[in-house]
Amino acid sequence: MMIGQNSQSEKKDYQIQREWMLVAFGNFTKEELVKNKAGINLTSKMEFGKIKGQAFMGCNKMFFSSEFRNEGKVKISGIGSTMMACENMKLEGAFSENFKDMTHYKVEGHFLILSDDKGNSMKFVAADWD
Repeated sequence: MMIGQNSQSEKKDYQIQREWMLVAFGNFTKEELVKNKAGINLTSKMEFGKIKGQAFMGCNKMFFSSEFRNEGKVKISGIGSTMMACENMKLEGAFSENFKDMTHYKVEGHFLILSDDKGNSMKFVAADWD
């Protein structure tokens, strides 16, 4: 371990590390996303450049690792979830399938936009924004 690495793991990027509500994704309406309380939580402490995140799309609790890098690059890995069977799993299935492929990010005001190399995107709004 290099000296100074511990201090890096203590840093917090307040622009990224917050709770985000999903407001635009695929063919799902904003009303569907709000009803399902769809969102991601990136508030955990950064460790070695990675943020342990959580996601919820209305049924199972999901977890993942994320690395927000320079030049707007993001890497999502280690996605897992609880295994409850729910009545409507369309949103959760689509989110799980697409989330791992997100490779770019940008923060615009109170919005976080994740996108992949095929033109797919997910738009989130900061949960603490009025």
